[in-house]
Amino acid sequence: MFGCKKYVVSFEQPTNSKLDNVKLEILLDKEKIQEINLKAASGIPGYETVELPISDEGKHLLQIKAKDTTFSYDIKYPEEQYIRVVSHLKTDGKLHVGILKRQYKF
Repeated sequence: MFGCKKYVVSFEQPTNSKLDNVKLEILLDKEKIQEINLKAASGIPGYETVELPISDEGKHLLQIKAKDTTFSYDIKYPEEQYIRVVSHLKTDGKLHVGILKRQYKF
């Protein structure tokens, strides 16, 4: 059962034009919650923020699916209420999705 507490997840929009229109699927506990389309920015990156529900237990599996790869992260409330998701291309051309987790706003 989900309460009114929420995770705040900010998706950084990339500055690399090769990541323009890349679709990210957001899953919480293996259930698809939402899709985000990255929009390449010139200069300073922008952010798209979504709120995800929290169970009474406060422990979840956050998964970000990009192309044919799924990135999985364990998250805990309230210690990791604010999450920033960053996508970038590695030198071998593969997409990597990393996250930063904090108890307080970035």
